Amino acid sequence: VQLQASGGGLVQAGGSLRLSCVVSGLTTGNSAIAWFRQAPGGEREGVACINSIKTGGSAYYLDSVKGRVTFSSDNAKNTVYLQMNSLKPEDTAIYYCAVHPVGATRRYPSLYCGGYYGMDYWGKGTLVTVSS
Repeated sequence: VQLQASGGGLVQAGGSLRLSCVVSGLTTGNSAIAWFRQAPGGEREGVACINSIKTGGSAYYLDSVKGRVTFSSDNAKNTVYLQMNSLKPEDTAIYYCAVHPVGATRRYPSLYCGGYYGMDYWGKGTLVTVSS
């Protein structure tokens, strides 16, 4: 399984970015997909997690990004997106997409973000820098 994240860059506060993650080699029928981030000197945190990419499922968003971030997917392109608006300097981080091969609508998406269900596959990350 390979994940390739892209779309990061330098943006001014208040600006927008859309991150993309192409997933290849995933053979399971359904999976959970998530975006995590890690700021310099900080711990990794789950930004947006969806519990069932095949059926749409439900999404969890980190409190600090709610209302500013939207998770979406294009299953035909094996691609997931993270649309980020009204960016703040504290959003500066490396953003990673990750996959858990077992997705299920009965599982709370927050448990994927919180690490209860550990993500098996990770992309290399894309850097987002928000200037003030």
